[in-house]
Amino acid sequence: MKHFKLSLRRRIFIFMILLVLGASILIAGVTIYQYKEESEDYHRDRLERKEEAIRENINFVLRSTTYEITPENIALIFKERNKIYEMSQVHNLPLNIYSLEGNLLLKSKESFFKDSTDIQIKAEILEDLSTSVDKRFILKSERNGEKFQSSFTYITDNKFRPLAILNLPYLEEDDFLNKELAEFLLRLGEVYLLMLVVAIALSYFLSRYITRSLKTISDKITETRLNKRNAKIEINDASEEIYTLVNAYNSMIDELEGSAAKLATSEREAAWREMAKQVAHEIKNPLTPMRLSVQSFQRKFDPQDPEINHKVEEYSNTLIQQIDTMSSIASAFSNFAKMPAQQSETLNVSKIVKLALDIFNEDYIEFQTEDEEILAKFDRTQLIRVVTNLVKNAIQATEEQENPMIKVDVSQDNYHVCIAVQDNGVGIPEDNKPKVFEPKFTTKNSGMGLGLAMVKNIVETFKGTITFESHEHIGTTFRIKFPKH
Repeated sequence: MKHFKLSLRRRIFIFMILLVLGASILIAGVTIYQYKEESEDYHRDRLERKEEAIRENINFVLRSTTYEITPENIALIFKERNKIYEMSQVHNLPLNIYSLEGNLLLKSKESFFKDSTDIQIKAEILEDLSTSVDKRFILKSERNGEKFQSSFTYITDNKFRPLAILNLPYLEEDDFLNKELAEFLLRLGEVYLLMLVVAIALSYFLSRYITRSLKTISDKITETRLNKRNAKIEINDASEEIYTLVNAYNSMIDELEGSAAKLATSEREAAWREMAKQVAHEIKNPLTPMRLSVQSFQRKFDPQDPEINHKVEEYSNTLIQQIDTMSSIASAFSNFAKMPAQQSETLNVSKIVKLALDIFNEDYIEFQTEDEEILAKFDRTQLIRVVTNLVKNAIQATEEQENPMIKVDVSQDNYHVCIAVQDNGVGIPEDNKPKVFEPKFTTKNSGMGLGLAMVKNIVETFKGTITFESHEHIGTTFRIKFPKH
């Protein structure tokens, strides 16, 4: 399975967009958290201020009452002239007064807890209140989706002796703060929406600018080949890192060209050394029987021998045969070493192929053409060499067949010409197929195995291709395809 990989340009683009979105989400989260903290601080401070004001009012009531200030008289003191209701209205906050045992003594009429005011303070609250350092306890609760803070403190006399417990139920009204928060988030969203649009445009052009130089380098690296001269990269107005990369590539190109030249020279020298060894080996083969024939004739030569003429003729024929063998070896080597002509001319391929077949006397060679005139640019001599070599190989492959058959077909499409040479010979074994176009490879007892290598060299010089299909004991088909222009 092929993994999908993002380009550097897209990564930069996506990263910048995510950066803006992440920043907006982070700021929105921090803002909401800050508003929540400010809301809690506001309600805590407001409750403390109200509690302090109410306690001052309570102390004033205690100083001005005619009742004896005792825990038993607390209810009477604050009922007098409806002081508890007056304080509740003045401070806009409900008040509850409990005995030191936690029993409800008084409550203001304006309480938010009309039917839910606790008649008895829980023992846990009394314990926490009595053990706290500042003798103050805050109980937080939530009812019907509304948050409350309930403050419990002692009402004391002028000697700080506890008389009763003051309870202030406080409703946290956040409507105003929530409205402010909503308005702020709305403005923040509008600002970041604009920033997102700007970031998209900026990241698009910035990513293109950053990756432009990298794309140039990437294209050059992709085009780099060992068998051609590679151009160096020239980039202006690039970063230091890009310049470093460009310099490294240009240095690599210089080293690559030097290495390629050395490699080509080494390969050519190795090829010629191998070819020289092969030529020497092939020439030695006929020289040995020639030497033996001369030595034998020298020992047995007798001018008075009545069959001397016959022996001289036999000796001469042997020498001529071996000389012809050496001549064919030299010709094969010369043809392979000679580079195909680079000049090309417009030829009628059908006519030239038929002309190349006229030198063969085998009546089982069939010629077919799709059209009597198939025009293409090629070298006339080289095309004849290609066809004759393929047909010679086909003739040799069918020597042992009772009914030999060779078909030469010429066809074309819109842009290419195709020449096919088919035979019903012995075929090419699987082990030999990879070696067919290698120089000096041959399965015959004579020859240097340069024919197909030369054919491949010629065809590829004219930007063509040569392929084959072969099955043992069935036959072989070679196909040559080259462009018309």
